[in-house]
Amino acid sequence: MALAPRNRRRWPTWVGVFTGLVILAAGGWWYFQNGGNKQPPLNTIEVTRGDIQQLVSATGVLEPSNYVDVGAQVSGQLETIHVRVGQTVSQGDLLAEIDPTVYVAKVDATRAQLKNQRAQLDDRKAQLRLAEIQFQRQSNLFKEEATTRESLQTAEASLASAKAQLAMLEAQIEQTSSTLRAEEANLGYARIYAPMDGTVVSIEARQGQTLNATQQAPVLMRIADLATMRVRAQVSEADVGKLEPGMRVYFTTLGDAERKVYGELLYIEPTPEVTNNVVLYNALFDANNDDGKLLPNMTAQVFFIQSEALDVLRVPVSSVQRGRVQVLTQAGQVEWRDIVAGVSNRVHTEVVSGVKEGEKVVLVSRDPRSGSSNTNNFRGMLR
Repeated sequence: MALAPRNRRRWPTWVGVFTGLVILAAGGWWYFQNGGNKQPPLNTIEVTRGDIQQLVSATGVLEPSNYVDVGAQVSGQLETIHVRVGQTVSQGDLLAEIDPTVYVAKVDATRAQLKNQRAQLDDRKAQLRLAEIQFQRQSNLFKEEATTRESLQTAEASLASAKAQLAMLEAQIEQTSSTLRAEEANLGYARIYAPMDGTVVSIEARQGQTLNATQQAPVLMRIADLATMRVRAQVSEADVGKLEPGMRVYFTTLGDAERKVYGELLYIEPTPEVTNNVVLYNALFDANNDDGKLLPNMTAQVFFIQSEALDVLRVPVSSVQRGRVQVLTQAGQVEWRDIVAGVSNRVHTEVVSGVKEGEKVVLVSRDPRSGSSNTNNFRGMLR
């Protein structure tokens, strides 16, 4: 005989709902007791002392402040080069020599011609003295009516001719002397000397090369004074109006980003360079290079100093609101302080008064630890 199924006891629906509410309430109470009501931690930073600079940045290139392209003034075969790239030279040092054979021959020929003309000059002077004597004799005889007027006139003409020939020869000697000086100069130009103290930064010619200086002086090498470098910085048209000659400027190089080299803005070239519709103006200044670490064509990151405050109290820009900052007191309370601000840049603001060094100010920024914004914590206090 089959048994009848037992009746199962069912809980009323309201009992399950009540149980769920009790669990939720207990969970909420636990969350509240274990920090659920705590505000996100404040993001603070100490008031420090340091330097603040308002800067205009640009990219530049280094070049020698003073250089000379050494050329050849005479044509011929470049016989010897006595220097190498990177060598330091002094003014007057022998740099190179051109084959002087042709110029030596010209000097010798001109000197011989001049010697011949000077011998002729002595002859012309003797003939002049003879003409003067003959003229004087004929003059005396004519007074005594012992000679004819025609003889006197002939002697007078001979005297004038001797004077003219002497003057002509003297002019020829002056011309030949001038030619000789030019030929001697050309012979001297066959030896090329350093026109200034500096460093040989490039050599364009090669030993044995034939130089043609007829139309344009060929460049042999460049000597530059590397003790002082010039920086050519390209400034955008949006920033060039902020610059003025005399303002302080510094730069760093790619190889030594920690070293700041200071200078003073000399001038701004009025004609811009336009590349891909970008207008850039060249601003130039000099920098000391006594240690020789700055080299031509190095890239420089340039910073023009619009204004600066040195060794002053400063706070982050993000902590300043409407001329006030929030200060975290030793008691853990936040209070507002009115401040007098000075020089400011994108990072720091100078505080002339209102806070002390070492005090902590609240940053108006997202706290990475809490994932929330500190602005919400005191939004009510700003109203």
